[in-house]
Formats: sequence, C-alpha cells, structure tokens
Amino acid sequence: MKALIIDAYRPYAEQSVGEAPSPALKPGHVRVKMHAGGVNFPDILMIEGNYQIKPPFPFIAGAEGAGEVIELGEGVKHLKVGDRVATMPGVGTFAEEAVVPELTCAKIPDAMSFEEAAGFVMVYGTSIHALKDRGDLKPGDRLLVLGAAGGVGLATVELGKAMGAEVTAAASTDEKLKTCKDHGADHVINYSTDDLKALFKEAGGKAGFDVIYDPVGDKFAEPAFRSIAWMGRYLVIGFAAGDIPKLPLNLPLLKGADIRGVFWGAWTQRDFKGHQANMAELFKLYEDGKLKPRISASYPLADFAKAMDDLTNRRVRGKVVLTMSS
Repeated sequence: MKALIIDAYRPYAEQSVGEAPSPALKPGHVRVKMHAGGVNFPDILMIEGNYQIKPPFPFIAGAEGAGEVIELGEGVKHLKVGDRVATMPGVGTFAEEAVVPELTCAKIPDAMSFEEAAGFVMVYGTSIHALKDRGDLKPGDRLLVLGAAGGVGLATVELGKAMGAEVTAAASTDEKLKTCKDHGADHVINYSTDDLKALFKEAGGKAGFDVIYDPVGDKFAEPAFRSIAWMGRYLVIGFAAGDIPKLPLNLPLLKGADIRGVFWGAWTQRDFKGHQANMAELFKLYEDGKLKPRISASYPLADFAKAMDDLTNRRVRGKVVLTMSS
C-alpha cells in the first residue's frame, strides 16, 4: 500500500510517499480503508522530530483521518464492517490502509463526506473541550478567537456561536476575516498591525473578553491577554505562530484571570467517556446545520508537501486534507 513513511527526521519537503506492507490486525483494532487524512501542525512537527511524541522508526505519518471499516480484530464490540468512521490514532492515517484502535473511531453521519470527517475530530474536538471543559463558556460571554481562519480557529468561531457567545475573530487578512464572518463571527479584527496592544484593547472594550482562545502564541499572546475581562479565562492551545510566549504574571493577578492549558489529546485518553459525549454533541450540531466544516484545499497523498506548505505559509482557511487513491 502507498503511505507517507517516516524513517528519519528531516524537513517534510524531503520526505516521500512509498510502498509499505499492509499493517497486521490486532485485538481491539479495526482495519480502515482510508479515504482522506486531515493535515495538522503536529504532523509536521512529528515528521521533523520537533513534537513531544516521537514514535519509533519507521512510522506512517498522519494523526487523523476517515474511511470505511473493512476488517475487525478480536474483541471489537461497537463497530462492524462497512461502518464509515473518523479516527484519531495519532499516527498512521496518511496511507491507503490503517489499523487503529476501536476506541479511536467514531461513526460519522451519513451526510458527512470523508473529506469533512478527516479534518473534523481534531479541530472540533479540541475546540469543544477548550470552550466547554476548560473555558466554561456561557451564553452571552464575549469570546476572542486568535488565528480564527485556521482549522481550530474556524471550528471555535462556529462552536462559540452555537454555545451562545458573542464572537470576535482575529486573523491576518481581510479575506480570512470574511471567511470568519461567513462562519458566524460577530466582529472581526485584522491583526496585521504593529500596535497589537491598542487593537485588542479597543476590540475588548471596557469590559474585556471573558474567554480568549489562543492557538498561535508568539507576539500575539501578551497584547491579547491585556484585553481579558475580570476573572476571564485565557486558553492556551498551541504556538502556530512560532515562539512560545512569556507572560508577565502581574497581568493575571491584576485581572483575577486564569491561564488554562488545553491538551486535548491527553484528555481524551484520561476521560474517554467525556470525549465520546463531546463527539456525539458535535455530530448532532453538524446534523442540525450549526457546524459547517470548511475544506481549504484537498490534495492527493503524493502531494502531501503542498498541503503542508499551505499550513506553514498560513494560506489555510479551514482544513487541508489528503485523499487516498484507492
């Protein structure tokens, strides 16, 4: 089978798709004919050796994807051959077949395409865990979303609206901000400016933002935090813009505010029932038309580097996916 096989850490542009043996089926696992795989920043970090999780070589890249169950391992209870599933095994989805734990799979609605499903679990799963479980977002809260036109950002804009928040979306171009408005943002901020502090303070107004969702970090974190409300919640999602920021601790003190880490992947392993409940809620919102996953671009597996270029060059509005040829 064709797969993106990683046998050494090197820049993603120097990796290549090759032939790999079909993985052996294990108890508690299912074999999935992969139709699509969602591309995420952690995939790039893992390929290049910069991620906190380092699978043994050789491994097949790809943290999430979607396809059809074609074989059941011993002890599988909740799936059957022919089920359409999204899966989030952490590795192995950028291939024509993947053997994944049953517990990493979720049946997808009939109306959901494999491309939508391939990019659904990580971004919407992260966002609902962040807003509901970590951010305590309530109807009427004022929510600021940084990197709002990216995968997790756009998912958060939609979920924030579905949860009754007043959503302000921040992104770097007017084109990206139009996408955010199309997905429900009440207000938008173009943060391609030197005076970030004034920009966020003006947007937050006198009351400030109750919840700030930050997947970008770097130079945006401190000026964004200065716009937080009294007893606000600042959600640390990741550092897509580059550097890990250093925040003066007098700022949360003066606002009585919380800085809350969001490590969705680890949480799903510690509270799988909670994760299942969140996914059921997300699929219901999708079926009700309140979530509309946006596919920014779709590439065949062989063109994985183009997909990753889109991410690193910040051309993405929504999700980028890879499609398998068989």
